[in-house]
Amino acid sequence: MMTSAAIDTPVGPLNVTSDGQAIVRLEWVSPAEAAIGSGPSLEIRQHRGEEAEPDDGDPILTEALAQLRAYFDGRLGDFDLPVDFGRISDVARTVLTALAGEVPTGTTITYGELADRSGTGVPARAIGGIMGLNPIPIIVACHRVVAGDGLGGYSGGLPGHELETKRRLLEWENALPQPLF
Repeated sequence: MMTSAAIDTPVGPLNVTSDGQAIVRLEWVSPAEAAIGSGPSLEIRQHRGEEAEPDDGDPILTEALAQLRAYFDGRLGDFDLPVDFGRISDVARTVLTALAGEVPTGTTITYGELADRSGTGVPARAIGGIMGLNPIPIIVACHRVVAGDGLGGYSGGLPGHELETKRRLLEWENALPQPLF
């Protein structure tokens, strides 16, 4: 059974989904969607504007919300949660797993470096596409993957604010690459 809950963050409202065994999705939702819920599996408990824990007894979802709060409070760097990337290719899974295991908070890696570290043989350009497939951004920190000459792209964040979201997450982690001159 899928359960979800929303959390308000400095980079916008997030909806986190668990299947009871792992976190399977993290996505940005509009403030209106976060307030009223979206879809049959979304279970948002809000009282007087405060987030409440989901009451379905899903400890994975409860822990994910706690870790996200700690991350945005500056008390947590790297997440320690089971994740399930779902139906993606083995190559994409290998690249995302390498990212999660080898690029800690406060650091960045270029698309080419991640291509090399993953051992998959995919070109750097393909890494950007794989980052766009990541169903669990922030927790699996695809925002830490940057171009050799700047930020590169980003598909997370509220519509129209994707690259701004990447910049804000990297600033939050003190990992924003210095401009090249």
